[in-house]
Amino acid sequence: MISSVSGVRGTIGGAAGKGLTPMDIVGFTTAYAQLLFNWNVPKKVVIGRDARVSGPMVSQLVTGTLMAMGVDVVDLGLSTTPTVEYAVPRLGAGGGIILTASHNPKQWNALKLLNAKGEFISAGEGEALLQAMAQGMASYAEVDHLGTYTHDSTWIQKHIDGILAHELVDADAIAKQGYTVALDAVNSTGGIAVPLLLKALGVGHIEMIYTEPNGLFPHNPEPLAENLGDLANAVKKSNADLGISVDPDVDRLVLVKEDGRFFGEEYTLVAVADYVLQHRQGDTVSNLSSSQALKDITIGHGGQYHASPVGEVHVVAKMKEVGAVIGGEGNGGIIVPDFHYGRDALIGIALFLTFMAKSGKSASQIRSKYPSYHISKNKITLDEGMDVDALLTRVKRKYAKHEINDSDGVKIIFDNEWVHLRKSNTEPIVRIYSESSSKTTADSLANKLIADMRAMLKEVLS
Repeated sequence: MISSVSGVRGTIGGAAGKGLTPMDIVGFTTAYAQLLFNWNVPKKVVIGRDARVSGPMVSQLVTGTLMAMGVDVVDLGLSTTPTVEYAVPRLGAGGGIILTASHNPKQWNALKLLNAKGEFISAGEGEALLQAMAQGMASYAEVDHLGTYTHDSTWIQKHIDGILAHELVDADAIAKQGYTVALDAVNSTGGIAVPLLLKALGVGHIEMIYTEPNGLFPHNPEPLAENLGDLANAVKKSNADLGISVDPDVDRLVLVKEDGRFFGEEYTLVAVADYVLQHRQGDTVSNLSSSQALKDITIGHGGQYHASPVGEVHVVAKMKEVGAVIGGEGNGGIIVPDFHYGRDALIGIALFLTFMAKSGKSASQIRSKYPSYHISKNKITLDEGMDVDALLTRVKRKYAKHEINDSDGVKIIFDNEWVHLRKSNTEPIVRIYSESSSKTTADSLANKLIADMRAMLKEVLS
């Protein structure tokens, strides 16, 4: 089990405090209810879950605990992360809990926590929750003051209706193209939401694989190219115009071009931003580990690009600070601020298909517009107790003549390349991301920084 300021996640079963057990779920939910009381917001919480097999059990524990604390529960049932985010403010709720472990395998589950705006709670609020959980001094409601329970399965459709009403989404233009789209929803709730959306957009034919929301993931559920060979084959076999994959909670979007090749997860946001910036001049935001292709596109449209620390909550904070018109993360996460401040694969699909339809271009033709960058992802394992911050400080001194961003680890920016070093909060490792227009150069940059850090560690130990 891993408790953090953004929620709690863990593998189902085991000893309390080691895995995600009923005691842990009840304790964490109780602490969240106490947080709501401190916010002085309505005692109403929206919950929804992905399709993983532990979902019903976790949902019942969360629901019962909230009601025991005197909190009214609106249960969306099988839903998506962006749908719950969309529903919270529109239902006048004080918060929301999404029961999903995102791209983690089936043995994992998690509670993701939202505030009254339908946005992830802040670091400070998360720290307060962890303190409340550690103290364990909750007072539950008496029988006449228990919370109520309402089941409302209409919100995926309401979410889709909101997407169709967005001024940059053009369902008529999409319908005229008669597109064939292949979909891999990894047997989770994308199998419910995405086909409903595609039909509402007028897509001519949907080639569906792994769309039964039974939680039995047919492959690693993280939407990466190495896990999506069946989707690529389905695109080619059905002569589809586009392939779509989403993760189990539908906040990440990965695309496959009509030739069966991957669009590139880093380029989902780039393409959608390109379309948005054609209609709305303004700034963009992504995190420090995302491709600089977004910066190139933004500058080309006369806007300014801004980088945030890694994590959706940080991206959202930076977007609000600079008034960005589009933002997100390079893992296929798209945030459209005038819709809601959360990663949303569904509106990403609608905007990309609109871009295709109105431009008259194929996915391959759109992708060919953008500079090709390569990101190399590596890590270095450290000894337990190692002072990682001191190590990163030494790296900063060594590369002081270059532009450095230290808002989240250390990012060293060269002329046309960058390297980003981040320490893990859960493991004794430093993650190393590097990007260049050449894969060889990106790999070489990462290896150079790994060699530098190993040399520094030897100096410390000698």
